[in-house]
Amino acid sequence: MPADPAVLVMRDDADPAVCVLTLNRPARYNALTAELKVALLAAVDDLGKADDVRALVLTGAGKAFCVGQDLGEHAEALRSDPSTAFATVAEHYNPIVAGLAALPFPVVAAINGPCVGAGLGFALACDLRIAAAGLKFATAFTGIGLTADSGLSASLAHAVGVSRATELLLLGEPFTVEDAQAWGLVRAVVPPEEVLPAAVELARRLAAGPTMAYAEVKRAVRYGVVSALPDVLAAEGAAQARLAVTEDHVGAVEAFLAKRRPSFQGR
Repeated sequence: MPADPAVLVMRDDADPAVCVLTLNRPARYNALTAELKVALLAAVDDLGKADDVRALVLTGAGKAFCVGQDLGEHAEALRSDPSTAFATVAEHYNPIVAGLAALPFPVVAAINGPCVGAGLGFALACDLRIAAAGLKFATAFTGIGLTADSGLSASLAHAVGVSRATELLLLGEPFTVEDAQAWGLVRAVVPPEEVLPAAVELARRLAAGPTMAYAEVKRAVRYGVVSALPDVLAAEGAAQARLAVTEDHVGAVEAFLAKRRPSFQGR
């Protein structure tokens, strides 16, 4: 029998413009092996090139979202050659996070269980997050003598502030889903069995919206948190000019004036 694929990509039955991308190592809590990382990177790249996808849900199979690097595989890499054991950061982690953040449509993380290390980095690379009641998050890196990867040193600081991010990264202590919601990391907390349906429903809502505008919002936020105000203002103006000539914008203005609901086509 062939092995189960490391990632699953499924279209939503109710709205084929919505995709669900699932990390598929449930027996190991979706710990990240080279096979899984290569498959995830390929899937993200393929989705970014698809012209019929308007929203994505990222989740994990089984009881966990993702507990980060598979330490068994990492230990073997260290025994083989410590100088190359971290090549995976440049080869896999960095492009996965950059790819998720740059997808030209909204990405919703359905955090169905423990979310640790690079798993937390992947979740924060998504645009919105829905999480299961009772789950725990952790950075975990310093517990094995490492610093953050997967963009967490930036994404966590942007999400919760420099002081709290420093505390979470230095101490590595788990934090609760209630903490995450209070800090603004997650949009909603729901029972575990409702996480994926709630995330898919949110993705359907986004897929029906002005996806070209959403892509500009994503780009603007990434640029805005690292740029000076004059540059941000110029970038916003350029983005508005690009959107001004889209069918979605022109049609929505006409719909508003006619007091009818706009219909967005992503063009």
